[in-house]
Amino acid sequence: MKTKLSTFCCLLYVFLVLNFGNSFAQEQIGTIDYNPFVQKMSGNFIHAKTTALTLPFFEDFAQYNAIPNPTKWVDRQVYINNTMAVNSYSRGIATFDAINQFGKPYDTSNPNSVRYADSLTSQQIDLSGKIAADSIYFSFLFQAAGMGFAPEKNDSLMLYFKSSSKSSNWIKVWSRSDTLLSDFKQVMIALVDTQFLHSGFQFRFVNKASMGLNDDVWNIDYIRMNSGRNRFDTAINDVAFTLSPTNLLNDYTAMPYRQYLSNASAERSSKFKSVIKNNFNANQNIANFGYSAYTSPSLISLSSDAGSNKNIASKATADIEWNTYSTTPSFGYYDPVIFEHKYYLQAPLGDASKENDTIIGTQIFDNYLAYDDGTAEMSYFLNLFPTLPGKIAIEQHLNQPDTLRGVAIYFGRQVPLASNKYFSVVIYQSIAYGSSSADKIIYELENLQPSYRDTINHFWIYKFDKAIPMPKGTFYIGTTQAALSGSDSLYIGLDRNRIGGNHAYYNVLNVWNPSLVSGALMIRPILGQDIIGSTIQEQKIRPKTPLTIWPNPTTEELNFTVDCQEMDLYYEIKNLLGQTMQKGHTTGPTQKINLQQLSNGHYQIQFFSKNSIFDVQQFVKK
Repeated sequence: MKTKLSTFCCLLYVFLVLNFGNSFAQEQIGTIDYNPFVQKMSGNFIHAKTTALTLPFFEDFAQYNAIPNPTKWVDRQVYINNTMAVNSYSRGIATFDAINQFGKPYDTSNPNSVRYADSLTSQQIDLSGKIAADSIYFSFLFQAAGMGFAPEKNDSLMLYFKSSSKSSNWIKVWSRSDTLLSDFKQVMIALVDTQFLHSGFQFRFVNKASMGLNDDVWNIDYIRMNSGRNRFDTAINDVAFTLSPTNLLNDYTAMPYRQYLSNASAERSSKFKSVIKNNFNANQNIANFGYSAYTSPSLISLSSDAGSNKNIASKATADIEWNTYSTTPSFGYYDPVIFEHKYYLQAPLGDASKENDTIIGTQIFDNYLAYDDGTAEMSYFLNLFPTLPGKIAIEQHLNQPDTLRGVAIYFGRQVPLASNKYFSVVIYQSIAYGSSSADKIIYELENLQPSYRDTINHFWIYKFDKAIPMPKGTFYIGTTQAALSGSDSLYIGLDRNRIGGNHAYYNVLNVWNPSLVSGALMIRPILGQDIIGSTIQEQKIRPKTPLTIWPNPTTEELNFTVDCQEMDLYYEIKNLLGQTMQKGHTTGPTQKINLQQLSNGHYQIQFFSKNSIFDVQQFVKK
């Protein structure tokens, strides 16, 4: 009977492939339809009341905030990031899509509509007294699609100039429609019309986006405006990092420190690698580039390495690398550990931006295994055959025995929400890929539903109803969706910046296949001690803010008071990219947190106890 069933499934598979072909593609990618980084920052944008800016104006978005700098911009719809571009000129871009300033789609009721979406409007710039002979040029770089979906034929990116300080007239001076993935292109616009030469000049980028099946991405970078330019002034006198350096780990992006120590030589990459771009018109020599590594927050020095005299041709990129390190300081068996890496380059004379010459990254060792970087550029889902279940399995490995406690999943939002899409989480000892043996299931947690409540790290945590002891070696974790659950399966976050194999397998026709989609599926097994799940029954979310912090802004210490009877509290501090910068444990409702190890900037803090998760608070370290 098993032989006949297997034969039938194989014949069915061949039939479907031959008859449906590409029209029944099993693996699909979709939009994220939600941006938690923008949502987190939506209430943190303060309209800066400044005097009018003066020339030159320069913006390369080399910042660590997900929203625009309020000293230069008056709105906050666009997403400032370093993950949505392809072949970027420098670290940091502004992304226009169909998601609003609260991180959600502009329109969910009319998916077939095309509407104005994101805008990016400058603060006032004083051009009074300027004349056409001053030769003022406005320039910028733009890219269609990037790591997102290409704009549709009715979509466009537009640029407007404000005509006079006393009117509200905006004149469209440029627009572009593009349906193909492209490299960045530069646009040069001369300000010779006197209606723009006034004390309250502003410019505004706006995109028009389809609300349907994609997020219609445009990226912009290197906005420059100054007098004394000409149409040939296209050189951007800047040498910059274009990519975040690779991780200390060569495959996982995060894992428990104890698992790392068990086989550090195999888990550790031999090199940190990055890319530098020379945007000058002439060859440039980088005299020095390097990194330093410290533990965080204790600031124990781990290592450093440097290179010198890297010559880069005009408009070219250069790969750079440094030796990693084998230092393994001692920590508690279950302690989360953070290694902070500061990468730098010594820019040549005349370099336009110093901010993109330094990158700070973290290597996190915590209670989970991850191949992703925590940011989803797209969603992954399976096109299900009606009468068969759909399965995803992601290969994992342990260097020593451990205990599985749950799984964290980053769901892409579906419109309408996928509240009726029940699924199971399955742990496999092995799957029947490349063999005739059956799947060997260790554990299954059934009748789950996806959820999108915005936890501090944007993952929904499913706690297993029992601890699962796991031996050293390979295992698989994934989801199963039952038959008759709809052709569009669960949307799982897809990190498209993942380089290398994604370790993922899928099964929609009773046969396991290796995934052909580039990127990491954002499903993370959780290991070690007992955890708190994200279900309403397990987490008692306080309806009002129970946390008071002061002073804010602060310099070296943060005082806090938590309205909680429980004395055993944990806190977590993240930067605005969602990276964990500091963790700690407290034993009282009123204490101080030392912030000396944090760089200046905006941060989020959240407290946890065994039974409660408290409201996220924002603070500024100066």
